[in-house]
Amino acid sequence: MNKSSEVNSRHKKVLWNSHLLYYKDPLVLDKGEGLYVYDEDGNKYLDFFGGILTTSVSHNHPVILEKIKEQLDKIIHTSTLYPHRTLVELAEKIAALAPGNLEKSYFTTTGSEANDLAVSAARKHTGNFDIMVLRHSYHGGTSTGKAMTSQFNWKFDHSAAIAGYKQTLNGYCYRCPFNLKPETCDTACAQDLENVIKTSTSGRVAGIIFEPIQGVGGFITPPPNFLKIVSEITRQYDGVVIADEVQGGFGRTGKHQFSVSHWEVEPDMMTMAKGIANGLPLGGVIATDKVAKSMDDGPLLFNTYGGNPISSVAALATIEVLEKEGDPEHCHQVGELLMNGLKKMAEKYSMIGEVRGKGLMVGVELVKDRTSKEPAVEATGQFFEATKKAGLLIGKGGIYGNVIRIAPPLTVSEEQIGEALEKFDCAFAEIH
Repeated sequence: MNKSSEVNSRHKKVLWNSHLLYYKDPLVLDKGEGLYVYDEDGNKYLDFFGGILTTSVSHNHPVILEKIKEQLDKIIHTSTLYPHRTLVELAEKIAALAPGNLEKSYFTTTGSEANDLAVSAARKHTGNFDIMVLRHSYHGGTSTGKAMTSQFNWKFDHSAAIAGYKQTLNGYCYRCPFNLKPETCDTACAQDLENVIKTSTSGRVAGIIFEPIQGVGGFITPPPNFLKIVSEITRQYDGVVIADEVQGGFGRTGKHQFSVSHWEVEPDMMTMAKGIANGLPLGGVIATDKVAKSMDDGPLLFNTYGGNPISSVAALATIEVLEKEGDPEHCHQVGELLMNGLKKMAEKYSMIGEVRGKGLMVGVELVKDRTSKEPAVEATGQFFEATKKAGLLIGKGGIYGNVIRIAPPLTVSEEQIGEALEKFDCAFAEIH
């Protein structure tokens, strides 16, 4: 029995079997360096999923390690009851990067908590209750997060029954429910929001929460006017706009610091987590001053681990590295290489139904044939195993489980993009 098999055997005995583990033989990671990780048996893999879009600037980046070690010698934990300098500096930095009038932050531990808090703030600010959510969305693993999530395979029965969340159509052009074409449809999917508000709410809403590019949903990328239209409709009915940037933030989608800016929308709140601290636990909500002030008169609010000094230092260091090695323009340029390479592959392999996304947030939807668009679930599983065998780590998603999710650390080089494309080509050739 090799080392990985031994760990997996012990894992089954003491951890819940409901753990979602990738691969038939789960990968037991031991260490990471740059864009590469190694398992317990010394096998090397090019990491093109970054621990679910969380390793922003490569594994064990020396700048981040140095900052963390310095902070360890000072203080490790404070809670949000006590201010500390690094927390303030991080909030200032995020306010400088954020779009529009976003300026006041509250830090949590996870993206799920951040989304919970943003919804509470929306309800407190507006005095309204209903939150509009998009189909195929994912907003976290808490009861509230699952209630907001619009995918059956991520919901408990009790989360499906939680009131106050109304689903409206997302901008899923590849599987348009109206069978229309983007160039002639007048963004009918976005217009659906007003019908839902009029028929399933009191006519007043607390807000809408959306991922500009839907992560777990399969990197679904809406058409150009979609987010602007749903934001305008929401505000017409007294609601605020919340952009969930947990997966798409900090330049990943190229050209802009946050993905919502591709659609020229200035949200009232924005949530973030995952890549903010390169793997250390940290989440947050940044809001306009007006929305933030609505929380001033209660209820009491604190977070045990939110804005932890170690995580805050790591976040500042992550942003520092991104500005030098993985800024939005870099993500756009290498993302174009990745996207173009995959689109060329689509000319060779008919199972590729669509290549979509922006920057370094790229989805490849696999289908049995391009006419019926029947999801190729089995082939997706085979492709997943083939890329692992080739030494490449990727993600998957979509409500059918047939979308390959590609999201390397933002410091990825052109050479590493080329290496990954070669491995993709080999894996497609193996299963085609």
